[in-house]
Parts: sequence; structure tokens; C-alpha cells
Amino acid sequence: MARTRKVTVSTDEHGHTAGWATSGLDTTPPVPVGPVDDRAAGFFDVDNTVMRGASIYWFARGLASRNYFTTSDLARFAWQQLRFRVLATEHAGNMSQAKEAALAFVAGWRVEDVERLTEEIFDELMAPRIWAGTRALAQQHLDAGQRVWLVTAAPVEIGRVIAVRLGLTGAIGTVAEIRDGAYTGRLVGDLMHGSAKADAVVQLAAVEGLDLDRCAAYSDSANDLPMLSAVGRAVAINPDSALLRVARDRGWSVHDFRTGRKAARIAVPSTVAAGLLAGAVSAGLAMRRRAQTR
Repeated sequence: MARTRKVTVSTDEHGHTAGWATSGLDTTPPVPVGPVDDRAAGFFDVDNTVMRGASIYWFARGLASRNYFTTSDLARFAWQQLRFRVLATEHAGNMSQAKEAALAFVAGWRVEDVERLTEEIFDELMAPRIWAGTRALAQQHLDAGQRVWLVTAAPVEIGRVIAVRLGLTGAIGTVAEIRDGAYTGRLVGDLMHGSAKADAVVQLAAVEGLDLDRCAAYSDSANDLPMLSAVGRAVAINPDSALLRVARDRGWSVHDFRTGRKAARIAVPSTVAAGLLAGAVSAGLAMRRRAQTR
């Protein structure tokens, strides 16, 4: 896989920062099966929309299997971060704390190492959990000569690796500050969550010459209502109860690729995972770094 890192950082008049990365592949649209609409695109949330559970959770699982930290560390910090996620969801003010902690786990890590580990862990744990139905929806955009972007709260480099593996155009994600090829652990702009996703999609559309009225967005969560409302066509995938209510009220398309028991099983890792790297991974990597320096 090519390791050319092409990340664009753009700040709007409100100071919001959007980061996106091309997949590093030749993203010239394939020969379409219908009329080409190069001003349209599909924007896909990742967790529980493109894959079962959360990419961060599977990334953490992959690190644990490589002895970066123990499974007991994973469980302990997962509980801590679950509590934090609930508070942050109910009290918007706590999102400032989320910004401070979101990328602490990568402090001191080289970008190329995070991308290499993501590639390995995607093939091992994430690829088997891609929803075939969502992948087919993304392929419809590609077949029409349109671009397909992932939109994730994970670091944009992780989103880019997933886009590469799925043959998509690129990813929008949280931008981590990088100095001399290594992460500082600080954010550039906002955590790619909630309204920040909508802002990033609007910025990218302006740069890419997209007509948002011709674009579609896909998500499982009511947290992504700003993004879903920013485009001409919104689609709920494996929706939570709040999003399902809104989708029904607004006449949006709904696709549920889960079955009852499976849906219940994947809900737990998804919820736990959203803030997992801020605690479990950062602590585990800190312990590993301390061990290496002894």
C-alpha cells in the first residue's frame, strides 16, 4: 500500500477545522453503470454504519492481542470511559474534556506506526465485520462515478486506512497535531463529532465542487443528525431509537442489517468503544513506554 500521506486541514470563519485524507489510491471513479454525477458523493459514518461495533474498539482489541496492554486493563478503562461517554453525551460542556483526552493515546507515536498497526488490525478484526449491505450502498455511489467518503471521530489517518482497504475515495476524521512525523497528543480544531461532522462535510464539498443537494449521508446515530440534515438525502443504517424516530418523521430511508440477538451483542462494544482510546489505549501505551525505558 502506498504510504503517501495527503491530509488537508481547512479552517472556516468560525474556527472549525476539518481534516480529510485521500485513500492514497487512484480514486478516479470506475466506469459507471449509469449516468455520471461528479458533483455527488456519499458520506458514511463508520461505527455501526459501515462496520459492526466501533473501529476504535477493534483497534484497541488488536493492540491488546499484541501485548500493548492487557485485557484486564481494557475492561477497567472501558468502564471508566463508558461513564465518561454518558456524561459527555448528556452534558455538552464535557466535550471540552473529550477534546483534551481524545488523542492522548498517540502522543509520541509516529504516524507511520499507527497506520501500519491499523492496516494489520483492519485485516484481522475489522474486515470480517464490515456490513455487506452498507458496502453495497457505497458501491452504488462508486458505480455511478461518485465519490465516497468515510466520516469518523477517529484520527483521520485511521479513517484513511479503512478507506484504502474498502477502495473508497478517502476519509474525514479528527485531526491530530503532528511534529516531525510524530503525534503530539493534541487536537487541531474540533473532535469530529456531532455538528463538527456537518461542518467538515460542508467544507469538503466546497473544496471538491460537490452539490450537497445531490449528496447522501448515512449513519446509525442521532448524534449525526447535523450531518444527515446537511445533504439532500439522508439514510439511517442500523439506527438507534432516536434516529429511527426522526427518520420515520422525515421520511428518510432506513436499512437495518442486524438481527435481534446480534444487534444486542454489538451494542455493548460500540458504546464502550467511543472513548476507549482516551483511557485504555493511552494508559496501556504509557505502561508499555515505561517498561521500555527501564
